[in-house]
Amino acid sequence: ALPALVFFSLSASAFPHPRTASSTATLKLAVRINSYGIKNIAAADRARIQARQAGGSSSISVTNDVTTYTADIGVGSPPTYYTVLVDTGSSNTWIGADKAYEKTATSHDTGNQFSLPYGSGSVAGEEYTDTVTLNSDLVIDNQSIGVASLSSGMEGLDGILGLGPVDLTQGTVSNTYEVATVTDNLYKQGTISSEVLGVFFAPASSDDSSGELTFGGYDASKITGDVSYVPITSTYEASTYWGIDQSISYGSTLILDETAGIVDTGTTLIYIASDAFNKYQSATGGTLDETNGLLKISSDQYEQLSSLYFTIGGVTYELTPNAQIWPRSLNSAMGGTADDIYLVVADIGSDSGWDFTNGYCFLERFYSVFDTTNSRVGFATTQYTYATTN
Repeated sequence: ALPALVFFSLSASAFPHPRTASSTATLKLAVRINSYGIKNIAAADRARIQARQAGGSSSISVTNDVTTYTADIGVGSPPTYYTVLVDTGSSNTWIGADKAYEKTATSHDTGNQFSLPYGSGSVAGEEYTDTVTLNSDLVIDNQSIGVASLSSGMEGLDGILGLGPVDLTQGTVSNTYEVATVTDNLYKQGTISSEVLGVFFAPASSDDSSGELTFGGYDASKITGDVSYVPITSTYEASTYWGIDQSISYGSTLILDETAGIVDTGTTLIYIASDAFNKYQSATGGTLDETNGLLKISSDQYEQLSSLYFTIGGVTYELTPNAQIWPRSLNSAMGGTADDIYLVVADIGSDSGWDFTNGYCFLERFYSVFDTTNSRVGFATTQYTYATTN
């Protein structure tokens, strides 16, 4: 079997707290290549986007596309460590999909049941509270966690570290209106002084393809310029996620008027509305590859490729020609031919609920800051913004 790849999703609550960021703590993420089959990346992404719209805010995304970002978290005292998918687009933390839950003196069975639907399966089990250790600086007392008795789609992972808004937990646990998230409790217990999350990815094709989450602020060492912020969009239903307003130009040609969409690490590619995609395809000369759902271009067409310009909150972010192509070293991971050139911009389809999704292929070129305290999203350039590693 060829490798398959997973990216975690990202969204957060827009309810402010009356504090500002001061102290921060960082959680390193591991990246690994999994071997459990080939996916049509574009089709899988579109199914996830449509499942979110149809399922509302209770849905979480777990898909096997190419790279998995995971964290090893401790549960209990002394802690047992579990490898979990980091998912900032869902909010319940749960374990038990692979390694069994080890109860300790800090384990407390609430007697309630939890259940979560997602795109291609579900998870269900018993709700506990326990001590959760993300690292030595991030220890959470009495964290609500699910212990799965039934799960599908995790492929060797133990569960999910949910980092989304607390609203997403509504209706997921019996006899409970909502449960405090990991981020909620880090704030409430005084570990972080502001509900701000910084997210850094290195491109999958780079020498250092690891990731990093920074709680309580952002990692200034990872950026090469200022962070520019834009308010969460007021347009429903993008406003229920990390939704923003943006326009997109291909070279000097506007292909997408300013409109609402979402920023989502759980989506691999960059998706744009069908009319904008048709303009992009025409301009690039790309032809659709039926195996992986991506546009394919020739070497000559790549040499003629123009940059894409994303204008967000009055600031323009350049996605270079190299940033628009799938890493050629990973072509076989998604069913492509070794020497072919595939574009990472795709058609969002007609049932998305918004007009664009800036997925991992955008976020690996720009540091992102998700600021719940001030209801805004920020971006900054990094050492990889203009990289040519793809």
